[in-house]
Amino acid sequence: MGVIEILLQDEHNVFMWLSQYGTLTRTQVMRLLRDKPPKTAGKIIRNLKRQLLITESSDSFFISADPPSKPDPRMISAVWVLLRFIDGDKPVEHYPADYPAQIFFLKNNIGYEIVVIYDGEQHLTRLLQPEDGLKYIIVAPNIQVLQECKLPKAPCLLATVEDNGGDDPGVTFYSGGQSNGR
Repeated sequence: MGVIEILLQDEHNVFMWLSQYGTLTRTQVMRLLRDKPPKTAGKIIRNLKRQLLITESSDSFFISADPPSKPDPRMISAVWVLLRFIDGDKPVEHYPADYPAQIFFLKNNIGYEIVVIYDGEQHLTRLLQPEDGLKYIIVAPNIQVLQECKLPKAPCLLATVEDNGGDDPGVTFYSGGQSNGR
């Protein structure tokens, strides 16, 4: 019986998220364990470290299942959006998505893809393949990048992730160019 087979469900989930998404911030991992108090989430992380399944950066800011991996800024932003979008709702299934999207998730039987773009990459939205029952969340560092995008012929929500110097960046959602304050 391998180590992965004897992990508790929450430990398995953390290991799976880090294996799928790569390096995440400690705050993101704690928030993905949404139904656990911070003390319990911390114990889950410590147990995985003790079993040598995950590592933390020297400042304990980043957590990874693969020690040499570096944080992918796109994935970090996509996970922040996922966390904000599903805050307060029942657990939602989420997975890595196909390029150019970062994350796919289901909420209320509707599929969502989170696509993170940077200035000069607005053309990436043309690679999206709209389907019935699929919505996009297009994410950028600022609203100016989003305003220059050609949106796909599918329902889209726009979001910005702006570093505010803390552990938890500012995420703002927009619909039709207007902020909906989420």
